[in-house]
Amino acid sequence: MLSGETEREPVRLPHHLDQVAAIRTPTRTEPWRVLVSGCLAGSPCGVDGTDYGLGATQPEWFRDPRVRCVSFCPEDHGLGTPRNMPDLHGGDGFAVLDKEAKVLDEHRTDITEALLAGAQAMLALAQRERIDFAVLTDRSGACGSQVISIGCRFEEPVDHRRGVGVATALLLRHGFDVVSQRDPKTLGLLGAKLDEKFAPDPEVVDHHESPWVLEHLPLDPK
Repeated sequence: MLSGETEREPVRLPHHLDQVAAIRTPTRTEPWRVLVSGCLAGSPCGVDGTDYGLGATQPEWFRDPRVRCVSFCPEDHGLGTPRNMPDLHGGDGFAVLDKEAKVLDEHRTDITEALLAGAQAMLALAQRERIDFAVLTDRSGACGSQVISIGCRFEEPVDHRRGVGVATALLLRHGFDVVSQRDPKTLGLLGAKLDEKFAPDPEVVDHHESPWVLEHLPLDPK
Protein backbone atom coordinates (compact mmCIF):
# COMPACT_ATOMS: atom_id res chain seq x y z
CA MET A 1 0.00 0.00 0.00
CA LEU A 2 1.32 3.43 -0.94
CA SER A 3 -0.29 5.37 1.87
CA GLY A 4 0.84 6.38 5.31
CA GLU A 5 0.43 8.91 8.06
CA THR A 6 3.84 10.53 7.96
CA GLU A 7 4.72 13.49 5.80
CA ARG A 8 6.72 12.68 2.67
CA GLU A 9 7.35 14.05 -0.78
CA PRO A 10 3.97 14.46 -2.50
CA VAL A 11 3.25 11.89 -5.22
CA ARG A 12 0.76 12.61 -7.97
CA LEU A 13 0.55 9.30 -9.79
CA PRO A 14 0.56 10.75 -13.34
CA HIS A 15 3.91 12.36 -12.57
CA HIS A 16 5.33 9.15 -11.02
CA LEU A 17 4.18 6.26 -13.20
CA ASP A 18 6.69 3.96 -11.51
CA GLN A 19 4.51 4.23 -8.41
CA VAL A 20 1.54 2.87 -10.37
CA ALA A 21 3.50 -0.30 -11.06
CA ALA A 22 4.32 -0.56 -7.34
CA ILE A 23 0.69 -0.49 -6.18
CA ARG A 24 -0.31 -3.85 -4.74
CA THR A 25 -2.47 -6.24 -6.77
CA PRO A 26 -6.01 -6.27 -5.32
CA THR A 27 -8.13 -9.34 -4.62
CA ARG A 28 -11.78 -9.88 -3.72
CA THR A 29 -10.82 -10.35 -0.08
CA GLU A 30 -8.34 -7.46 -0.09
CA PRO A 31 -9.72 -5.01 -2.65
CA TRP A 32 -8.18 -1.68 -3.53
CA ARG A 33 -9.57 0.98 -1.22
CA VAL A 34 -9.96 4.02 -3.45
CA LEU A 35 -10.96 7.46 -2.20
CA VAL A 36 -13.14 9.15 -4.82
CA SER A 37 -14.46 12.71 -5.04
CA GLY A 38 -18.19 12.69 -4.30
CA CYS A 39 -19.23 14.18 -7.64
CA LEU A 40 -17.03 11.71 -9.55
CA ALA A 41 -18.80 8.91 -7.69
CA GLY A 42 -22.12 10.30 -8.92
CA SER A 43 -23.27 12.07 -5.75
CA PRO A 44 -25.24 15.32 -6.30
CA CYS A 45 -22.78 17.30 -4.19
CA GLY A 46 -21.55 19.86 -6.74
CA VAL A 47 -21.87 23.61 -6.26
CA ASP A 48 -25.19 23.50 -8.16
CA GLY A 49 -26.51 20.35 -6.48
CA THR A 50 -25.57 18.01 -9.36
CA ASP A 51 -22.64 15.69 -10.00
CA TYR A 52 -21.66 17.87 -13.02
CA GLY A 53 -22.28 14.78 -15.16
CA LEU A 54 -19.07 13.21 -13.83
CA GLY A 55 -20.69 10.08 -12.43
CA ALA A 56 -21.24 8.86 -15.98
CA THR A 57 -17.55 9.27 -16.83
CA GLN A 58 -15.99 7.20 -14.05
CA PRO A 59 -13.58 4.43 -15.07
CA GLU A 60 -15.17 1.03 -15.64
CA TRP A 61 -12.80 -0.55 -13.13
CA PHE A 62 -14.55 1.36 -10.33
CA ARG A 63 -17.18 -1.38 -10.56
CA ASP A 64 -14.70 -4.25 -10.35
CA PRO A 65 -15.37 -6.48 -7.28
CA ARG A 66 -11.69 -6.06 -6.36
CA VAL A 67 -12.20 -2.31 -5.93
CA ARG A 68 -13.99 -0.62 -3.04
CA CYS A 69 -14.64 3.05 -3.68
CA VAL A 70 -15.08 5.38 -0.72
CA SER A 71 -16.57 8.71 -1.80
CA PHE A 72 -16.38 12.07 -0.07
CA CYS A 73 -16.87 15.74 -0.96
CA PRO A 74 -14.84 18.12 1.20
CA GLU A 75 -16.71 21.15 -0.14
CA ASP A 76 -20.08 19.67 0.79
CA HIS A 77 -18.73 18.76 4.24
CA GLY A 78 -17.51 22.29 4.92
CA LEU A 79 -20.09 24.41 3.08
CA GLY A 80 -23.12 22.25 2.29
CA THR A 81 -24.89 21.85 -1.06
CA PRO A 82 -25.81 23.91 -3.02
CA ARG A 83 -23.21 26.55 -2.18
CA ASN A 84 -21.28 29.52 -3.47
CA MET A 85 -18.18 28.87 -5.55
CA PRO A 86 -15.05 28.25 -3.44
CA ASP A 87 -12.00 29.61 -5.26
CA LEU A 88 -8.33 29.84 -4.40
CA HIS A 89 -6.87 33.32 -4.01
CA GLY A 90 -3.17 34.01 -3.65
CA GLY A 91 -1.86 30.50 -4.21
CA ASP A 92 -2.67 26.80 -4.50
CA GLY A 93 -3.79 24.30 -1.89
CA PHE A 94 -0.34 24.00 -0.33
CA ALA A 95 -0.27 27.79 0.09
CA VAL A 96 -3.67 27.64 1.84
CA LEU A 97 -2.36 24.98 4.25
CA ASP A 98 0.63 27.21 4.96
CA LYS A 99 -1.64 30.25 5.54
CA GLU A 100 -0.15 32.03 2.52
CA ALA A 101 -3.38 31.97 0.50
CA LYS A 102 -7.14 31.96 1.11
CA VAL A 103 -10.35 30.47 -0.23
CA LEU A 104 -13.03 33.03 -1.11
CA ASP A 105 -16.43 32.72 -2.75
CA GLU A 106 -17.65 34.91 -5.60
CA HIS A 107 -18.81 37.54 -3.09
CA ARG A 108 -15.29 37.67 -1.58
CA THR A 109 -16.46 36.01 1.64
CA ASP A 110 -13.58 34.20 3.32
CA ILE A 111 -14.46 30.49 3.50
CA THR A 112 -10.93 29.22 4.11
CA GLU A 113 -11.72 27.57 7.44
CA ALA A 114 -14.69 25.70 5.96
CA LEU A 115 -12.54 24.28 3.17
CA LEU A 116 -9.82 23.33 5.65
CA ALA A 117 -12.43 21.54 7.78
CA GLY A 118 -13.58 19.61 4.72
CA ALA A 119 -9.99 18.73 3.84
CA GLN A 120 -9.31 17.50 7.37
CA ALA A 121 -12.44 15.35 7.28
CA MET A 122 -11.35 13.85 3.95
CA LEU A 123 -7.91 13.10 5.37
CA ALA A 124 -9.46 11.46 8.44
CA LEU A 125 -11.58 9.24 6.18
CA ALA A 126 -8.53 8.29 4.09
CA GLN A 127 -6.59 7.35 7.20
CA ARG A 128 -9.48 5.44 8.74
CA GLU A 129 -10.15 3.48 5.55
CA ARG A 130 -6.41 3.01 4.84
CA ILE A 131 -6.89 3.95 1.20
CA ASP A 132 -4.46 2.81 -1.47
CA PHE A 133 -4.82 5.96 -3.58
CA ALA A 134 -7.36 8.65 -4.46
CA VAL A 135 -9.12 9.57 -7.72
CA LEU A 136 -10.19 13.19 -7.45
CA THR A 137 -11.96 15.79 -9.58
CA ASP A 138 -9.58 18.13 -11.33
CA ARG A 139 -9.81 21.95 -11.38
CA SER A 140 -11.67 21.96 -8.06
CA GLY A 141 -10.34 24.30 -5.39
CA ALA A 142 -10.56 21.34 -3.03
CA CYS A 143 -9.86 18.24 -5.13
CA GLY A 144 -7.87 19.56 -8.10
CA SER A 145 -4.64 17.65 -8.68
CA GLN A 146 -3.44 18.77 -12.10
CA VAL A 147 -4.96 22.16 -12.94
CA ILE A 148 -6.55 24.73 -10.67
CA SER A 149 -7.58 28.36 -11.08
CA ILE A 150 -6.53 31.35 -9.04
CA GLY A 151 -9.22 33.96 -8.42
CA CYS A 152 -12.95 33.89 -9.10
CA ARG A 153 -13.92 31.46 -11.85
CA PHE A 154 -16.86 33.69 -12.78
CA GLU A 155 -14.53 36.51 -13.84
CA GLU A 156 -12.81 36.44 -17.23
CA PRO A 157 -10.13 35.69 -18.08
CA VAL A 158 -9.85 32.72 -15.75
CA ASP A 159 -6.30 32.34 -14.39
CA HIS A 160 -5.62 28.63 -14.81
CA ARG A 161 -2.49 27.23 -13.19
CA ARG A 162 -0.83 23.87 -12.70
CA GLY A 163 -1.36 22.95 -9.08
CA VAL A 164 -3.51 21.24 -6.47
CA GLY A 165 -6.51 22.09 -4.33
CA VAL A 166 -6.70 22.25 -0.55
CA ALA A 167 -7.89 18.69 0.15
CA THR A 168 -5.48 17.21 -2.38
CA ALA A 169 -2.58 19.12 -0.84
CA LEU A 170 -3.42 17.74 2.60
CA LEU A 171 -3.71 14.18 1.31
CA LEU A 172 -0.38 14.46 -0.48
CA ARG A 173 1.36 15.82 2.59
CA HIS A 174 0.22 12.75 4.47
CA GLY A 175 1.49 10.30 1.88
CA PHE A 176 -1.69 9.50 -0.05
CA ASP A 177 -1.22 9.25 -3.80
CA VAL A 178 -3.62 11.04 -6.13
CA VAL A 179 -4.75 10.83 -9.75
CA SER A 180 -7.44 12.93 -11.46
CA GLN A 181 -10.31 11.92 -13.73
CA ARG A 182 -8.47 13.82 -16.49
CA ASP A 183 -5.55 11.38 -16.48
CA PRO A 184 -6.55 8.59 -18.91
CA LYS A 185 -3.02 7.25 -19.22
CA THR A 186 -2.66 6.59 -15.50
CA LEU A 187 -6.25 5.40 -15.13
CA GLY A 188 -5.62 2.95 -17.97
CA LEU A 189 -2.49 1.62 -16.31
CA LEU A 190 -4.46 1.10 -13.11
CA GLY A 191 -7.16 -0.71 -15.07
CA ALA A 192 -4.50 -2.95 -16.62
CA LYS A 193 -3.45 -4.09 -13.15
CA LEU A 194 -6.97 -5.49 -12.75
CA ASP A 195 -7.18 -7.08 -16.19
CA GLU A 196 -3.99 -8.40 -17.76
CA LYS A 197 -5.82 -8.69 -21.10
CA PHE A 198 -6.60 -4.97 -21.12
CA ALA A 199 -4.24 -2.99 -23.32
CA PRO A 200 -4.10 0.73 -22.45
CA ASP A 201 -4.24 3.09 -25.42
CA PRO A 202 -0.61 4.09 -26.07
CA GLU A 203 -1.75 7.36 -27.65
CA VAL A 204 -3.50 8.83 -24.61
CA VAL A 205 -1.69 11.20 -22.25
CA ASP A 206 -2.37 12.53 -18.80
CA HIS A 207 -3.59 16.07 -18.35
CA HIS A 208 -0.23 17.66 -17.63
CA GLU A 209 1.00 16.23 -20.96
CA SER A 210 -2.02 17.37 -23.00
CA PRO A 211 -1.52 19.92 -25.79
CA TRP A 212 -3.69 22.53 -24.07
CA VAL A 213 -1.73 22.41 -20.80
CA LEU A 214 1.64 22.39 -22.55
CA GLU A 215 0.63 25.39 -24.65
CA HIS A 216 -1.18 27.50 -22.10
CA LEU A 217 0.23 26.62 -18.68
CA PRO A 218 3.99 27.12 -18.24
CA LEU A 219 5.65 25.11 -15.50
CA ASP A 220 6.54 28.24 -13.53
CA PRO A 221 3.89 30.90 -14.24
CA LYS A 222 4.90 34.41 -13.15
